[in-house]
Formats: sequence, C-alpha cells, structure tokens
Amino acid sequence: MRLRVISRLLQIQRVLVRHRLDEIILATHLFRPVRFAFYLSPNTWFRRKASLSRGERLRLALEELGPIFMKFGQTLSTRRDLLPRDIADELEKLQDRVPPFSNDAARAIVEAAYERPTSDVFARFDAAPLAAATIAQVHGAQLKDGKEVVVKIVRPGIRKLIERDVEVLYALADLANRYWSDAPRLRPVELVREYEKTIIDELDLKREAANAQQLKRNFANSRLLYVPEVYWDYTRHNVMVMERVQGVLINDIAELQRRGANIQRLAENGVEIFFTQAFRHNFFHADMHPGNIFVLLDNPEQPQYAAVDFGIVGTLAPRDQHYLAENFLAFFEHDYRRIAQLHIDSGWIPAHVRVDELESAVRTVCEPIANKPLREISFGQVLISLFEAAQRFDAQLQPQLMLIQKTLLQIEGVGRQLYPDLDLWKTAQPLLRQWMAERWSLRALARDVRKQLPDMLQALHQLPPLVENAVQRASDGRFRVPIDTTEIERLKLTIKEDGRRRDVTIVTAVGALSGIVLIAAGAGPDWLGYTLLGASIVGLLTLRR
Repeated sequence: MRLRVISRLLQIQRVLVRHRLDEIILATHLFRPVRFAFYLSPNTWFRRKASLSRGERLRLALEELGPIFMKFGQTLSTRRDLLPRDIADELEKLQDRVPPFSNDAARAIVEAAYERPTSDVFARFDAAPLAAATIAQVHGAQLKDGKEVVVKIVRPGIRKLIERDVEVLYALADLANRYWSDAPRLRPVELVREYEKTIIDELDLKREAANAQQLKRNFANSRLLYVPEVYWDYTRHNVMVMERVQGVLINDIAELQRRGANIQRLAENGVEIFFTQAFRHNFFHADMHPGNIFVLLDNPEQPQYAAVDFGIVGTLAPRDQHYLAENFLAFFEHDYRRIAQLHIDSGWIPAHVRVDELESAVRTVCEPIANKPLREISFGQVLISLFEAAQRFDAQLQPQLMLIQKTLLQIEGVGRQLYPDLDLWKTAQPLLRQWMAERWSLRALARDVRKQLPDMLQALHQLPPLVENAVQRASDGRFRVPIDTTEIERLKLTIKEDGRRRDVTIVTAVGALSGIVLIAAGAGPDWLGYTLLGASIVGLLTLRR
C-alpha cells in the first residue's frame, strides 16, 4: 500500500477521533491495518464529553474529509425514512452549506478561463457565492446585455484531492477483497471504478453544459420540468454560465405552502419526471438532491420543477431498462415467481439457483410490505429487503445500476418529505405500463427498423462483391477456410486414444471369457485359465487408471 494512502487512512482516523466518532473505527474491519493508531492517539486517552450532537459531529467530519465524503453524506440526507431525524437534519446542510472558497480565488479562475478581467465579461459579478457545493460553487452575475445568470466555478485544486481520495477508496476496496467474505459478490473495486468515472466527469463543466442541453431538449415545452439556458460562449472546462432560475428550493416547504403551491401534485410530478427520464428518454438527472431542485410558481396549482447541476446523468442499457420495469410491475402484481425468474434471466442471480427457492425468499421479503397500504410502501424498503434476501443466493451487485437506484431513492425521499402520503406505486404504475405497451407496439418496431435500415442497406450493398470474391477464389482453387490445427491434432490424439482403449477392452474381455471357460469346462490346464483371468483383471484395472 502506498505511503500517501496509509497517511490518508491515518488522517481519516484522526478526523473521526477528533469529532468523537471513534466507534466507527472500532466497528469497521477495513481499518484494521491502521487500527493500532487509534489506541496510540492522545484524543483516545483524554476523552471529553462531546459538546455537539452526533449529527453535527458527523457533518463536520464529512466536511473536513473532503468532497467524496461530503457527497456520501448528501446521498444519505435524502433518506429520512432510513436515518434518525437528528442526523438527517444535519446531513441535509451539506446540500448547500459547504464552506465556500474565497472571492479572490473565484475571480482568478474566471479571469484565467476568459483571459481577461471579469469586468470585461460581466456587467456585474457578485462577490458572495449563491451556493457552495463539493465540486464547485455558484456566483450570481449579469451579462453585458442585462441577462441575469449564474457562474459555476470548479474549486481550485479539487482534482488532486479527488484523485487522492479515489486512490484511498481503491485501497479500501483492495482490503475488502482480501478480508471481507462478501467482496466477490459486492465487487468493491468495480464500485469504486464506477464512482471514479462519475466524479471525474463532474469536473468538466463543458460536459455538464452538454448534459443540460440534452435534458432541455427532452423536456421542451414540458409542464413538468424546466431546464435553464446554457450560454455556450461563456462556458469553459472549469467555468459555466447559465440562466438564473428564480424559484423556491424544493425543501422550503413553509414557503411553498405560503405561496399556495399544490404540494401533492408537486410530489407526484417528481415521480413522473423520474420515470419519464429513466424509461421514455433513457437520460436522467442522477443528482436530484433538494439543493439541486427549485419550484417555479407562476401557476401554484401547476407547480413546475426547475433542475440545476447536471454534472451527473445516467443512462440504462435496454436490457436493464426492461428488467427494472418488469420487476416493478411484477412486485405490484405480487408475481414473485416472475421477480425470481427476472433476477436469474438478467444475470443478477447465478443461473444455477433454483427459481422456486428464490421465489420463496422473495415472497418472504415482499409479502409483509405488499400487504401494507400503497402509501406506506417504500422503494427504499423494497430494494434493501430484496438485497438482503438475495445475499444467500450469491447475488452480485450491479455497478451499472448504482445511479438509477441512487436517483430513485433521492426522488422518493424528496417526494415523501413534500407529501408523506405520496402513493409512489399509484403514480408510477400507469407510466410503466404505458412505456411497456409502447415498447412492444408496431410503431416502436417500425421506428427501430427505420433506425437500423441504413446499416442493413449498407450491409446488403457490400454483400454482392463479397459473394463474387468468394466464388472467384473457390473457382481458382484459392478458397481456404482457416482451421485451428492445434484443435485438429488434439482431436486426432483423442480418436487414437479412444481406439486404443476400445482394442484393449476387447482383448481383456476375450481373455477373461477364455479363462472362465477353461476353468469351468476343465478343457485345459488350470494354471492357463487362471493366468488368462488374472491378466484380464490386471488389464481392466490398468485401463481404468
């Protein structure tokens, strides 16, 4: 393990101890290689009563540890149904209260990107940031033509910090592979690799701008979601300028109620947006925490979402789309055998698992949930329960599904925070059924054929010359089919060996039969009969070996 990785592990340990979170160290097997340092720390010897709550201590520790750990806290904060309230309240502050970097640093980055002073680019550039996040922070500004915009600026030095912590995650994943019995099933190295790709992509604001443009195109003229305009002339790899959205943050429920927003419709629209993105568009915003969602209230009865921060988006392979939709619908219909069969067909569960055994396990997990009123069913509960049930069948975690699962949990968390009686299944089921019907319709088939038609015509166009060439080579005696000679030689040896074994078997059988006849009939000397019989037995034993 590299020296800087060990140093970082020790630093993480010190931060946890300093914030009185040392129970994590004692409970975490992955820290065993540096666990001795915990007992040598003076902070362990001279314990003082913590003056802050556990939620505050956890938030401060995550802030001190840096962007990867803060993002972890952000994801957790949306799951109020899975966390104690005090911890959820504190982790929620990570969404928009991350310590900002200085205005001087922000201006220096902008001026380096444009190669001119900010006063030449903007009519106004606000010194105080509107929001600070783990990867970047946002400043208000005004363009020379009077348009109000936001300027997103990547944090200075953030790439080196991320690369260091990703290296630490790889080290922890390697330790998990060595010491954790569940590692082959959970594939920690692949999970880290998937996360590395996601967080590195966030550093490129041109990529984020392109994501925003695609999402805006998908929801053009939509009543559900508004995506702000990207100003490409002012966008660089580490600086991006977008239209400023004037709305209410989704978690400011008091303000939404004061302004008369239809909260139930807002919660249901969030579910519809998610399923539309994931299944109809196959391009979804994968960082839908409350700090990234505003509500436009031009018409309070028809509140409209406005999304920002498009650094993380996801897509699904058609195969995964199909299996996810089928699983959701099968759960709704209590078709547990279908769920079991889908898990095996998709490769999420090994093929050797018996369908009836898996069906029984799924029924045991799902039936207590399915018998509750629909408004009390949580996707989070279903996913966690199914994961626990699948453990005994050597289920493998699917890294490609991480983003969709995370986004689903975030949307559910936001929806239930808005409207606790949100009936997620009632809202999602018609959307899924409609998507499945459209997927297998003649119109969809015609659309797929139309998309593939150019490739098919190109292949047909290339076929006649290929056939003519093959015929010409065959007529000239130059047509050759490449054959693996190694395999042929192996086949020859196998045939020869089988022939030898057959010949030996026949000879030993004849010898044994002759010996038995001689002994039984007394037609010759006894020693000859016994010799033939003994030789045959030795031959058969040799043949078996």
